[in-house]
Amino acid sequence: MKIGVIIIFHNNEKDIDTEFFIEYLNQTKNLELCLVNNASRDNTYQLLKEIKESSETTVSLVDIKKFKSGISAVRSGSRFMFNQFDLQHIGYISTNLINSKSYSIKSLIKSMSKNQNIILEYNISIMKKKEIKQTLFQSVFSIIEYLEKLKVNIQFFDLQPELNNNK
Repeated sequence: MKIGVIIIFHNNEKDIDTEFFIEYLNQTKNLELCLVNNASRDNTYQLLKEIKESSETTVSLVDIKKFKSGISAVRSGSRFMFNQFDLQHIGYISTNLINSKSYSIKSLIKSMSKNQNIILEYNISIMKKKEIKQTLFQSVFSIIEYLEKLKVNIQFFDLQPELNNNK
């Protein structure tokens, strides 16, 4: 079963390691990825475009021209994902949340790809507990929150120095 992942970017040029992204995305199976550029004023969009073009897996790119709130950007990405793919499970990652918690994008991508099945199983169990069927946007979940709730051993801080050395 495939899982959709939306990653929201805003002025993250210095945080994006295109080679790392491409390498990990090419290793991940059953994943539809949607990269959303939320009106970045730096080179973020070009880097995301490079990732999309170089990746062997399905990577979509949504470019929002006028800055939107985090929730609105997630809605734009999820609307695109629901229209393009037949997915039952869509999660999102906001790079603003990553930065506010001192995580690195690299560590989160690594943890997400290694724990994809655990995330999917957890989301299925959450959906089964709901008595009322959720709307399109209510069913979209935060991957960071899931990883934290599942207490997955994520090396968020171990990769931070590696990220800083690449700048």
